Formats: sequence, structure tokens, C-alpha cells
Amino acid sequence: MSAISPEDVVDSASIAAASAKRPSLFRLAIRNPSVIFGGAILTIMIVIAALAPVLGTVDPTRIDPAARNKKPGTEITLRLENGTQMKRVAIMGTDSLGRDVYSRVIYGTRVSLIVGASVAIVAVTLGLMIGLVSGYVRWADGIIMRIMDGLMAIPGILLAIALVSIWRAGLFTVIFAIAVPDIPRVVRLVRSIVLTVREEPYVEGAISVGTPTLTLMFRHILPNTIAPLIVQATFTAAAAILAEAILSFLGIGIPPEIPSWGNIMAEGRTLFRVFPHNILYPGIFLAFTVLAINIMGDGLRDTLDPKMSKKV
Repeated sequence: MSAISPEDVVDSASIAAASAKRPSLFRLAIRNPSVIFGGAILTIMIVIAALAPVLGTVDPTRIDPAARNKKPGTEITLRLENGTQMKRVAIMGTDSLGRDVYSRVIYGTRVSLIVGASVAIVAVTLGLMIGLVSGYVRWADGIIMRIMDGLMAIPGILLAIALVSIWRAGLFTVIFAIAVPDIPRVVRLVRSIVLTVREEPYVEGAISVGTPTLTLMFRHILPNTIAPLIVQATFTAAAAILAEAILSFLGIGIPPEIPSWGNIMAEGRTLFRVFPHNILYPGIFLAFTVLAINIMGDGLRDTLDPKMSKKV
């Protein structure tokens, strides 16, 4: 066995010192302009959703036939339950039932963010577990991937429509219906990582010393999937928000009594040329939210992917 030279010791010390000085992934991420810009817009949307009862001017489900189809900035008279009257300005106008569009858009932010976050969590969690098994257990790989290929062969929105049609429309049904088509994408991502990592020397060494399978999967393989899954989760959340809006616009998503951007636009499409505000304002919120998540996801990908990250 050859002796360790002083140069090797110096090199090892230098590598250790460089690793210690290397900034964390969080610090690297916040240095990325895309992450900052997208995260700032997303934070604003989260604050709006959390403070919806404070920011909303009136009950978003309140119907006022006397205030139907008012344009933005119109002053309307609100009749209270005790018989008194109160004047207010409809910031974003009212819809065909006299409901305040501003309040409905504000409350609709809650639905969209809940759907986006829930779908991302469900799809990533289930896809991670299935992908780990598929990539590590060779005999199960063929069965699992043929099922995933079958699901991916069906357009995601059509599969979601079919699932929503089977059960009663509601928030949890929509979340489940949107999450199912996204699971195969996560499975394929995790499986590809597992197939690569299991050939690494440290994994083969752990196998040779008899490390239990669960320990190998969760201690040695799972950490390598975290960064790609974070990026995948952002794109999944953005796609889920769009899918919910599409389902609600078609009338098979969130029920009309629950304000969401999709059903607000659906209710205003018949009078779009005369009163475009019913579609314009929820569309702006929808576009900015999805854009913010996608921009943040691109920034995270550039930061967390070693092949694409820039030197900081």
C-alpha cells in the first residue's frame, strides 16, 4: 500500500475547506433573479389568499339583482339585512347576478393556491414512492412502468374530466383528478434518478455489506431525488392551477357556489364583449400566478441542476 503524501493531505484539506465555504442550496436559490421575482409574486398571492376575509369588500356569494353587470369603479348601493343602505365602489365591477367580482377574485386565489399546492404534494409523494420501487426492484419495474405508460397515453385533461365525472364535483375530487395524470411524470423522473444512483460505488458498497433495502432507498437514494422533485413540484403546481381553471370553466370543476378563477370566467363568457371585466380580472390573476410559479421553477432548476447552474 502506497503512503499518503503531504500533497494529498493538503489537497484533501483544501477540498474540505472549499466544501465548508460552499453556500447552501437556499442561499444559491435566493441569489437567482428568477427565484426572487417569481417568489415575490407568489408571496403576494399567498398573502392575498390568507387575508381574503380582510381584503374582500363583501361576501363573494352575495347576490344583488339591483347591481347586476356594473362596470369597474361604479358606485352601488348595498342593502344590509337590518334595512339600512351602504354605498360602496365596485372596484372590479359586478357579474350577471350582482356579485362583487373583486371579492370573488380575492377568494378565488385561495382555491387556486390550495389546488396547486395539494396536487403537487399528492403527485410528488405518490410518484416518489412508486418511482423508488420501480427503479430499485427490477421485477416490479416492468409492471409499474407499463401502467404508467398507459396513464400517460391518455391526455391529462381528458383523464381529469373522466375522473371528475365519476364522482361528485368538489375541491377534493378536483385535486385527485388533476393529481392522477401527473403521477406518471414524477414516477419516470424518480425512476431515472434511481437507475443512475444505484450504480454509484457508494451504493454498491452499501449493498455489499448487507445494508437493508429500505435503508438503501431512504438513506442513500432518496436524498438524490430531492432537488429534481422540488423543481418538478413547481411545474406541477402551475399546471394544476391551469387545469383547475379549465375544469371549472367547463362547469365540471369547483362548484359555482365556491368562487374560483375558472368559474368566474365561465359565468362571464356570455357577456364578454359588453362586460369584459368578468373574465379580464380573474384571467390576470391566473396568468400572473402561473407565470410566477413557472419563473421560480426555472430559477430553481438552474440553481439545483449541476449541469445548468452558473458559478456563483
